[in-house]
Amino acid sequence: MSRVWFIVWALVIWQVAAWAFAPQEPAPPAAPTGGPGYGSNEAIYVDGRAVVRRDTAVALERPYGSRCAGEGRKHFVAQVDNYYYRRQNDLEHYPKYFGKAGADYIAGQWSTGDDKRLERLTQEAYAQGYLALSDFGEVGRKLAETVVRSERVVAHSCAS
Repeated sequence: MSRVWFIVWALVIWQVAAWAFAPQEPAPPAAPTGGPGYGSNEAIYVDGRAVVRRDTAVALERPYGSRCAGEGRKHFVAQVDNYYYRRQNDLEHYPKYFGKAGADYIAGQWSTGDDKRLERLTQEAYAQGYLALSDFGEVGRKLAETVVRSERVVAHSCAS
């Protein structure tokens, strides 16, 4: 009788080991939902967008002299680039995750009066020579190019 129990025990252990160490198939990517266009953590992202807008507005309103050299320049460029990075990243990814509802939702989220103001301030900084497209990272540059497309650089304020 003990041989029978040993064989049953060995079969159970083998089955559990097979389940535990069997190669797993990767989970299929989540299909876009037909829901509200955002996920359950959206409140955090809304707050994050507000902080990015505020910080970018502060950077674009700093004295012009701090935009050209040293830490002031680094902070100015980094903040404006971060804004356009976040905005472009959201505009690319919400439609992937949430379909048309996500695309419509995020387009509305990034079309506030503050966003229009930041676009105008970016256009002015670009036209005055405080910003160049080469200052932006690859992702943020896509949207920044669209924002400054019709602008002409009329001064090279940081060229001195």
